[in-house]
Amino acid sequence: MEFTFPAIGIVHSCFKEKFGIPRQPGLVPLARAQLELLPPFDDPAALDGLETCSHLWIQFVFHANRREEWKPRVKPPRLGGNKSLGVFATRSPVRPSPIGLSVVRLEGIHQEKGKLWLALSGVDLLDGTPVLDIKPYVPYVDCVADAVNGFAAEAPSQMAVRFSATALDFCADYLRSKGLDLQSLLTQILQQDPRPSYQALDPDRVYGMRLLDLDIRWYYAAQNAESFALVTDIVVTG
Repeated sequence: MEFTFPAIGIVHSCFKEKFGIPRQPGLVPLARAQLELLPPFDDPAALDGLETCSHLWIQFVFHANRREEWKPRVKPPRLGGNKSLGVFATRSPVRPSPIGLSVVRLEGIHQEKGKLWLALSGVDLLDGTPVLDIKPYVPYVDCVADAVNGFAAEAPSQMAVRFSATALDFCADYLRSKGLDLQSLLTQILQQDPRPSYQALDPDRVYGMRLLDLDIRWYYAAQNAESFALVTDIVVTG
C-alpha cells in the first residue's frame, strides 16, 4: 500500500545544514524555528485552542536524506558507528518511510502579512523541513514514567565548550545587535558533541557548521585530561 500526504507547512530553522543538529529534540532549548503553515492549511481556525498547549508533536519528512534505499540494519551514532541495530529500534532518518517525529515547545502563534506561523524552540529540525502534521503533546498519556530503552537509557555526557577571545567578542556584539545569546546557543549545541563518536580527538581538524546567518568554526582539544570544543571563528555569511 502507498499513500500520498500533503505538506501542511515548512520549517524555517536556525539549522542550515545537517551537521550540528542535535540528535534529539529538547537537547538545545535555545534552538528556534518558525513553522509556516501553507495554503489551504493556513486558516487560523485550524489552530483554535492550540495556544493552551506548551508542547507539540511535529511529524515531518527527512527531506535531505541522501539515500533512497532503506536498510534493515543501521549504525546509530550513539553506539559509536560500529554497532548495528534494526532500523525500527532506532531513530535513524534512513527509513522505509522517511518520517520523523519531534516534541518541541510552542513559543507562540503569529499572523502577519498574510502568513500564519508557529514559533518553536528546542527543535532538531533542518531548515526547509516539510511538515505533515501537528498534534498537541498530552502529558498524562505522552509522558511514560516507567518507559525503558535498553541502548539509550540515559542522556549522553556533555562536553565542555570554550570560546576564543575573538569568538567571545563576536557573541557579545551579536547579543547587542540581534538580541540572541549566541554564546549560550553554541554551548548547548556543541556540548552534545556532534562528531561521530568513533572519531578520535584530532587537534588539527577544524569543524564547521552553518547556523542562522553565520559560519561557525571550532576544533577539539584536551587539557588536564579534559576534552573540550574550542570555538575559534564566527563569520557572517549574509
